[in-house]
Amino acid sequence: MSDAASKPWPTELRLHKDGKTLTITFDDGQRFDLSAEYLRVKSPSAEVQGHSPDERKTVAGKQDVAILEVVPIGNYAARLVFDDMHSTGIYSWDYFLALGRNRDANWQDYLDELAGKGLAR
Repeated sequence: MSDAASKPWPTELRLHKDGKTLTITFDDGQRFDLSAEYLRVKSPSAEVQGHSPDERKTVAGKQDVAILEVVPIGNYAARLVFDDMHSTGIYSWDYFLALGRNRDANWQDYLDELAGKGLAR
């Protein structure tokens, strides 16, 4: 069995009507409701992540952001278009899975970063 065959594969990406939540369901039964704010501040784009860990930006003020569109990228990823016009992040299935599995820890890290920098959601 190849490594790709053993990885969970998304069976559904569902954007809620208000654009505030994206539900991702995987073929192994895992299901994650990820907020637009969380997905925006964890965008895999170079604009947010930089080209090295030292360049990564803390994105603040996105509490009310919404997702306008989910654009499929081949059979491996999706691009999310946010209402603040951010649309450069390509979210691979593996990245969605990692965001879902690590949501609580990632979110706490984000809140701690904001607090440490005196920034607001």
